[in-house]
Amino acid sequence: GRAAAAQRAWARAPHFARAAVLRKAGDLFTEHADELRAWLVRESGSVPGKADFELHVAAQECYEAAALASRPAGQVLPSEAPRLSYTRRVPVGVVGVISPFNAPLILSIRSVAPALALGNAVLLKPDPRTAVCGGLSLAAVFAAAGLPQDLLHVLPGGPDAGQALVADPRVPVISFTGSTAAGRAVGEAAGRHLKRAHLELGGNSAMIVLEDADLDAVISTAAWGSFFHQGQICMTTGRHLVHASLYDEYVARLAAKADSLAVGDPYRDQVHLGPIIDSGQLAKISGLVESSRAAGAKLAAGGTHDRLFYRPTVLADVGDHTPAYAEEVFGPVAPVRPFTTADEAAALAAQSPYGLSLGIVTSDTARGLDLAERIPTGIVHINDQTVNDEAVAPFGGVAASGTGARFGGEANLEAFTELRWTTVRGDVAPYPY
Repeated sequence: GRAAAAQRAWARAPHFARAAVLRKAGDLFTEHADELRAWLVRESGSVPGKADFELHVAAQECYEAAALASRPAGQVLPSEAPRLSYTRRVPVGVVGVISPFNAPLILSIRSVAPALALGNAVLLKPDPRTAVCGGLSLAAVFAAAGLPQDLLHVLPGGPDAGQALVADPRVPVISFTGSTAAGRAVGEAAGRHLKRAHLELGGNSAMIVLEDADLDAVISTAAWGSFFHQGQICMTTGRHLVHASLYDEYVARLAAKADSLAVGDPYRDQVHLGPIIDSGQLAKISGLVESSRAAGAKLAAGGTHDRLFYRPTVLADVGDHTPAYAEEVFGPVAPVRPFTTADEAAALAAQSPYGLSLGIVTSDTARGLDLAERIPTGIVHINDQTVNDEAVAPFGGVAASGTGARFGGEANLEAFTELRWTTVRGDVAPYPY
């Protein structure tokens, strides 16, 4: 109720006033980087470099959102009648944002910032495991930036809080980032309540390494795609599809790279990988690796853990039914599978319920683009791995990865506004009776 009341005045505020708050918030993410970085490292298990990336993206999301506030709000339409006819984008009112633990700051701010800039109030439910860096830190930044009271509320609860948000008739739009299973439940509930749900869900993204790839260059790329932030990223490289002529050397070199990486407490030591978020997630990762070995996969590196610190893992000899290949692991696991033709590579890459990100490595970029056309996906990177994000780019997947790209300029404008048609006549319209 308080959010809805505050939103009405905020929507009437001039665009430059809303933009000023967003610009100031962007500056504050940079000014308070040391304090916010420490929270990201200690609460979410991020290495400092990953925390710095989140802070950079958070600032950029605020600056891009500030520019949204002054975007042209509609169009003048032709009309059959003697009248002015136009469309106008108006705020939806109160936006519900549900964000996950893995990149808690980015995956909150990329909905919160544009929703606020466009004149909405926001109820933000971060994952309770990252309630500070995914929730309370944003509230502190926006309060310091001059956001009027009651426009941003943080609800650091569990699934019940999320369910209440989705069910509340005063919240017409839900922006959800999380697992596909939870996203299905959110989408079903939103459908019952006739409200829009923007769903950014899981993935099992493929990186295709064609026979003309430079192995010296690609191993670093491949390791980053699977091991960055312990593989706890929706667009992590979950399937390495490697041309048969490179396969054995690729497995050996990726395993050697995995064995060379340091795993430990990123707050106290210089490490490449920090901890898995909690013991439940660790058990899931470990279980998928062990069941994959039992199904015949070869452990080329890793597969062990000390407390929550799971070693980067490489699995060879995987097939359609290898659990760690067929399912989203959400851990530092790189399953590698050979192919012999581009047709086979395209078929293997497309053979997944998900469609989030795709990497293709080749010295012939035109061939890479042509191959990408045959694979359903929301994102494609030629000569890069699958984990990329920029505030100016649309982000989202197809199929089980969610309901399509909804972040970045135009997509944000559509996500957090309603389109209203208005006509104006100089005199009252006459009718036959």
